[in-house]
Amino acid sequence: MVKNLRMPIITTLHTVLQEPSPGQAKVLRELGKHSDRLVVMSHLAATWLRDVYSIPEEKICFIPHGIHDVPFVEPAVYKDEFGLEGQTVMLTFGLLGPSKGIEVAIRALPKIVEQNPDLVYVVLGATHPEILKREGSAYRIALERMAKSLGVRDHVQFHNRFVTLEELCGYIGAADIYVTPYPNKAQITSGTLAYALGAGKVIVSTPYWYAEELLAQERGRLFPFGDHEVLAATVNELLRNDAQRNAMRNRAYLHGRSMVWSEVARDYLALAEKVILEHQFRPRFSATFRRQRADAESIPDVNLFHMQTLTDGTGILQHATCAVPDRHHGYCVDDNARALIVAVMSNYVYKDGPAAQLANTYLSFLHYAFDTATRRFHNFMSYDRRWLDEMGSEDSHSRAIWALGVSTALAPNEGILAFSTRLFSEALPSLQSFSSPRAWAFALIGIHAYLKRFDGDTTARRMRVELSERLFGLFERQGAPEWPWCEDCVTYDNAKLPHALILSGQWIPNKEMVQQGLRSLEWLVMQQLHANGRVSLIGNAGWLSRTGDRASFDQQPVEAMALVEACAEAYRCTQDPVWLNRTRQCFGWFLGNNDSQTVLYDYQTGGCHDGLQPNGPNANEGAESTVAWLISLLTMNDLARPALDANLSLNARVAPAPTESLI
Repeated sequence: MVKNLRMPIITTLHTVLQEPSPGQAKVLRELGKHSDRLVVMSHLAATWLRDVYSIPEEKICFIPHGIHDVPFVEPAVYKDEFGLEGQTVMLTFGLLGPSKGIEVAIRALPKIVEQNPDLVYVVLGATHPEILKREGSAYRIALERMAKSLGVRDHVQFHNRFVTLEELCGYIGAADIYVTPYPNKAQITSGTLAYALGAGKVIVSTPYWYAEELLAQERGRLFPFGDHEVLAATVNELLRNDAQRNAMRNRAYLHGRSMVWSEVARDYLALAEKVILEHQFRPRFSATFRRQRADAESIPDVNLFHMQTLTDGTGILQHATCAVPDRHHGYCVDDNARALIVAVMSNYVYKDGPAAQLANTYLSFLHYAFDTATRRFHNFMSYDRRWLDEMGSEDSHSRAIWALGVSTALAPNEGILAFSTRLFSEALPSLQSFSSPRAWAFALIGIHAYLKRFDGDTTARRMRVELSERLFGLFERQGAPEWPWCEDCVTYDNAKLPHALILSGQWIPNKEMVQQGLRSLEWLVMQQLHANGRVSLIGNAGWLSRTGDRASFDQQPVEAMALVEACAEAYRCTQDPVWLNRTRQCFGWFLGNNDSQTVLYDYQTGGCHDGLQPNGPNANEGAESTVAWLISLLTMNDLARPALDANLSLNARVAPAPTESLI
């Protein structure tokens, strides 16, 4: 099971054997190999994991056995509850069996009772089910006979039953002395001993491994295995000396504060956070093949159902909880722009009436978002239709330009064409002051689509030259042979940058710009493509820095979309089948060709999960992920269409030019 998991694994070991059988050693070594951390409850167990099982020390973590947080009170507070008032209580708790050494404590009772005639020894717990199955109650009956023969039967109470947590805490609270007379040293953990220490009990125990560690520094007393005389002498000494007994109780209780469940929980949470963070940079890969992984060559039908579900009369909502629209976060220009691209692409290919209607909704949203005074778009709108920003980002403005350019190119009717063209022209001049490389790239892709319809627009042509030269210049200044990138950190929507260079360089034309785009895209793809063809996107929890630090999670569908579109354009430009294969591999990320080998596309809803996390896909299906999937799917459909319909003007070659896409 563990071998087949890709999520972070923390294994907690209750028992670690010093002398394992070959089979036991093999199993634990395999667990150690596939676990991110092994948690032990004693420091001795940590030593054995390292020395006996060859587990790397950095994988071993000590977290104490959890205990209940009980108040530090005198035993008399609880004794009345169990009919033990006026008596000195010695307690042993746990499932009864020969491995508990109860006979040693009973043999010690005559000498203890001789000096403490009010003492009662409570043996709390049912016979172990396995012992009961094999031997019945023989062990318990033998203990009762022993107590009777030693003349102490009246000083022993057997409570042959399972007790509730509340009862257990009460009995432990009532105990003056807690005894664990176990006969075997090979016990690395004991929950009962931990509970007693956490309650601040005076503990007397045989020196099994866990007791030696837990009762060190005078937090308890040890006596030799099987030596009932030393046990009797130790108990009598402690019962005579109130100061010594109280000091021991205080030391035990204070030590136990780090073991209460709330503290142990914090330790586990901190460990989990650390392991998840590490996992983002070093994901686990499985050698097995999941059944639900889909063939990257298999292209599903376009299904706009979930996009329609997320869309109301205002626009497309940003988020969903699972597949249900979440109205708390409202709308944004980014998502409505990408949704507009999906709507016009889908309508262009399939002549889909609902898609054209959706295009109207998204176009109307962009129109309302545009501030005619500033010539900039807002971005975020609340569900009650209040703008939450004075001005959107450069990226959101340029995504709107991208969408308006595509809408112009693929307009389903004259009304949408006229409206898209007008809004595009009004928003275009603001690009000149932009400094974001991604904003330049989004805008260049939109300008290219717009110029497919209106190639004589000199303003748009000048803007394409200006922005593409800025982007090209940035790659030339910042890049290096080993880092052919325009920034010191590869972050989001990365493939859009070389995509814009490849696209613009073909049509300006500028061969060096095209080559720079192809080199940078090649490098970017190889950072995220393994030798076996699996795609491992750069994660957003740290990205990829020039120093080599890289996050493996969370992986976002918008990154896969950008790669699909860019590789498709590289194929159209070069006609090299390598780029076609890479397009298919990147598209396959949605369908299981990923680190988790799970499908992110939801065949039932038509939506796409919100990214890939260390433990698998995010369950939510928001707008960004869904439209990223749909743009990728429509791009694949476009590549699959035979380029023989001369009436499709956006695929026709109007001049000596590269093979063209829909947009």
